[in-house]
Amino acid sequence: MSLTRTSVDFVDADRVSVADRGFTYGDGLFETLRMVGGCAPLWSRHAQRLAEGCARLRISPPDMAAIHAEVLRLANGLDDAVARVTVTRGVGARGYAFSDDARPTVVVTVSSLVLDASAYAEGIVVRQCAMRLAVQPALAGMKHLNRLEQVLARAEWNTPDIAEGLMLDTEGHVVCATAANLFAVVAGRLVTPSVDRCGVAGVARAEVGAVREVAQVRLSLAALIEADEVFLTSAVRGILPVRVFATRSWQPGPVARALQAHWREIGLPLPTGSKDSDR
Repeated sequence: MSLTRTSVDFVDADRVSVADRGFTYGDGLFETLRMVGGCAPLWSRHAQRLAEGCARLRISPPDMAAIHAEVLRLANGLDDAVARVTVTRGVGARGYAFSDDARPTVVVTVSSLVLDASAYAEGIVVRQCAMRLAVQPALAGMKHLNRLEQVLARAEWNTPDIAEGLMLDTEGHVVCATAANLFAVVAGRLVTPSVDRCGVAGVARAEVGAVREVAQVRLSLAALIEADEVFLTSAVRGILPVRVFATRSWQPGPVARALQAHWREIGLPLPTGSKDSDR
């Protein structure tokens, strides 16, 4: 049975005000991270992205050290867990206008986590989504609370054998999966789609870029299908080789295997349990 613990503004609770701008307008950001043995190996990257997102949205930056401590408190005693940190602009008056001195709301939720070991060993099946990502450079890269494009894309299938859906932008370029970034080895070069116009600049994506040479490109479907190796990255799910997409099939390749080994080295081991229902 999954165990969930939640706090609101560092007090054990699971309710926010109906006047909170995160609820009324999606005015905020969130981070989702994996905890192993009470540690958050990629926390510094999450904290950096959250701080940068707050600056871009003109949300008063929360105390990152206090958030980290709260994540650790709620994860205490859990061997493997997923934490979600949500920061909204806070409670506000009716209307789109906001006050620069609004007090942010901080919600932390930690749940026990079990992942599908076979996905890492054998690879996953992905499909193409009909829903496309709108081009909006002002919001690109951030993990803001407006996720309706991803919600509608994920609603396009309900078969357990398909693990993810790939999303294109309105110009037909491959950008990402619904809840993961995408990498491919094309003509011997490791590439990932640019997220300067839409999509999320993932924490796992940043970690890959720190240990491997990666080119950020506009990636066509044709180039993806001809790739030598394809895999997804996620802060919670780690490195997921793609086994089948469209007319192509692959075996997990050497780049994905090397990055899986790197994940183990930084304290994010491959799972050994069964499939988790909360992706």
